[in-house]
Amino acid sequence: MTGATNGRLREISRRTALGALGVGIVGATVASWPRLSGTDIPGRGDNSLSIAIMGTAADAAARQRAIDAFTRLHPEIRIKVQAIQAVDWKDFFTKILTMVAAGTPPDVVYVATEGAQLFADKLAHPLDEYLRRDAADMAEYFDDVHPSLVEAFMYKGSLYQLPMDWNAANMYYNTTAFRQAGLDRPADDWTHLDFRNSLVAMRKARPADFTPYYWTNRLFGGVVPWLYANETSFLKETRSTGGDWLWDGFYAKDPSRSLRSGGYQWLEPNADDPRVFESFDYLRGLVKDGLGVRPEEGGGNSLVGLFASNRIGTTPAGGYWVQGLHEAGMKENDFDVQFFPKWKSQRHQFGTAGYAIMKTAKDKDAAWEWIKFSASREAMELIFPNPVTTPARRSMVNEQLYTGKGPAHWKVFYDTLDKYPTTGPIPAPPQQAAVETALMKNVSLAVSGDERQLKEALGSMQRDLELALRRQS
Repeated sequence: MTGATNGRLREISRRTALGALGVGIVGATVASWPRLSGTDIPGRGDNSLSIAIMGTAADAAARQRAIDAFTRLHPEIRIKVQAIQAVDWKDFFTKILTMVAAGTPPDVVYVATEGAQLFADKLAHPLDEYLRRDAADMAEYFDDVHPSLVEAFMYKGSLYQLPMDWNAANMYYNTTAFRQAGLDRPADDWTHLDFRNSLVAMRKARPADFTPYYWTNRLFGGVVPWLYANETSFLKETRSTGGDWLWDGFYAKDPSRSLRSGGYQWLEPNADDPRVFESFDYLRGLVKDGLGVRPEEGGGNSLVGLFASNRIGTTPAGGYWVQGLHEAGMKENDFDVQFFPKWKSQRHQFGTAGYAIMKTAKDKDAAWEWIKFSASREAMELIFPNPVTTPARRSMVNEQLYTGKGPAHWKVFYDTLDKYPTTGPIPAPPQQAAVETALMKNVSLAVSGDERQLKEALGSMQRDLELALRRQS
């Protein structure tokens, strides 16, 4: 790559960072986050492939067995993993974009759905050429991974990431709280009205110091699963053309082949849809009647402890919760999981994650070899030995992973895709940071007052989303 090309990419990357995050946010991050010089970045200044993940030094160390296995296959490629601590994915992307703006990007980044289109739009290199070249080697991977997860990483007809792990917004419930309320396990096709009735029964059995339904104010597991179940969303969802090369090459015999596309697009706001109002009004009723909390912003860090101490009845979460509940002292029969309740449909929400090769990567072929190896069964078993997430490979979501930890109905996790193939990803266009801010700003107001306040909040959300989507990604 020429110096002039590198310079253009750096300038594009800088504009991407400033446009996606706002100058004020980038400035604040630069001031508070010291790892900005090239010499601070593991792999900079040598021939190592630098890989950025969200997490701690312990998370980076946990990948060492996979790195060792990769090195035995490719002794010529040196790998260095950099763990970046962040509050959530949005915070992680902020820090990555700060590195990009400073001219010190990593070669490979582990990116979740929330940032997939942000990276695909300007920062990442498509995988198409490698998948076509190594199609025979990759066939086994795609046979083991649901196409919904793959489609979430399609952008305008190209694939930018391979799903490594994922989580749907399933409904966890405390079996002790259900038993105290005289409730049995919910049916697979329980409705939003059945769910409300369950909350009423739990509130009656536990009138104090107990929350029947706990939810958070964010893109995953907040209001969005209710919108999806009601066949709507706060953004209008369309699909790109293209992608036939992948679907016909790897999923030609899949029963959901006709549903697949060149990737999702979210180009217009949809907060003024009557079904959006209906969904928010349902949640407003839960808050008003003391059946659910006003949603907490962020990831709900205190939630595991509250749930494990039998103070919460239900909450939406994915397979990533199992290990935490186990470590908090819950036995495998103390909790269980069920599909999210049905409304107009039973379409679920999920988020997934995988490695993206940066356009500025110094050795893209080496980066692909790392991604290709990471997608193997061997690598995934080394990286995901415990139920801290849901592996993208169907064959790994098995009894061995959950024995002694629960839940009893762990099959719900992957059945969410297999039984409901229209289940869709988190709505996250390239302007995800601004879009999520526009959503979160208005959610609590929408569910905390009367009907007039709800209408005003949704009107405000519509205007905020219009402004957010106008931003250059």
